Amino acid sequence: MLEHQERIAAVLLVAVMIAVIIAHLFLGTLGKQPFARPFTNNSDDGELVSMTGTINQLVPIQNGGHLNVYTGTVTVFIPAPVAQKLTLRKGDTISVYGIVQTYHGKKEVVVSSAEDVSLILGNTLNDSSTNT
Repeated sequence: MLEHQERIAAVLLVAVMIAVIIAHLFLGTLGKQPFARPFTNNSDDGELVSMTGTINQLVPIQNGGHLNVYTGTVTVFIPAPVAQKLTLRKGDTISVYGIVQTYHGKKEVVVSSAEDVSLILGNTLNDSSTNT
């Protein structure tokens, strides 16, 4: 049998666990949009940002199947597992959520899932096809 203080501690622990689970479920339904800031050249590494732009160039990276997407002055890095789920073309307008990272002295937006990339202006996202 637990002592009085141990019972209180156990109840508090269970209450905290329930609160964390509820918060996780609630925040998961909100998505990234409320937490992302618009990308600027002054965005800090590690910051969650959003950006919209028209694809000027798609450059597959030879090692690993990753993809660099150039939209004007912003480079979007899409890892291979995510790139395989997307169909993107030069001229497409995309909206992206990602983490800012400096690579070779330049800021870029790193995408972590296919849901973080969406085609806009009448285009539709195709999650099951390959890059073109």
